[in-house]
Formats: sequence, C-alpha cells, structure tokens
Amino acid sequence: MRDSNTFIYVIAGVIILHFVAGFAYLIYKMTRPKSTDKPDSKDQLN
Repeated sequence: MRDSNTFIYVIAGVIILHFVAGFAYLIYKMTRPKSTDKPDSKDQLN
C-alpha cells in the first residue's frame, strides 16, 4: 500500500456525516410539533 491517507479520509468523512445526520434527525424529532390527533399507544392496550 502506498503512502496515502485517502482511505482514512473517506472513513472519517463517513463517520462525521453519520454524526451530522444523527444530530439533525434528533433536532428534527425534538422540535417538530406534536400532533394530538392520534391516540396514545397506552390507550390501545385494552
């Protein structure tokens, strides 16, 4: 293998993009308005 760090940069880029996508998804889930149209899953346990 030659002296190139391209493989390491690609792996690091994938990991960083994974973290960015995860944080963006968490922010989206936490900030979206909660809909009150759907009944809770606790009510369906009867």
